[in-house]
Amino acid sequence: MSTIINTPERQTLEALLRQRQQALTQQLDAHQEGQSRVEHAHELLSQDGDDAPQRDADREVDMARSDRVNQELALISRALQRLYQHDFGTCIDCGDAIAAERLAIEPWAERCVRCQSAHEGQVAHHRL
Repeated sequence: MSTIINTPERQTLEALLRQRQQALTQQLDAHQEGQSRVEHAHELLSQDGDDAPQRDADREVDMARSDRVNQELALISRALQRLYQHDFGTCIDCGDAIAAERLAIEPWAERCVRCQSAHEGQVAHHRL
């Protein structure tokens, strides 16, 4: 079943996606102090001190935060590429419409709630 999303709705979703993209990019730039991910990681590794174990934990948290932001940016980029295609708003697993409420909250959603829950369960199972 395909979703019919009209042009004004797509424009609203595009604005939401671009706002979130800009906010995440600014957050990442501020966090990395304008450095690339590699430069930032190198700087963290080069810091010395007697608190090396604590720095290791801090570095892991820092890199995990950057990874999460980069993953969300990738989802947003894919959503922007798909936004004006006929199947935008359709679950990539079951083909059902993704609820408008879900797209309003998470406009990069690729799956309906049911399929996303199943997908997350499978991912969690594979991590064990």
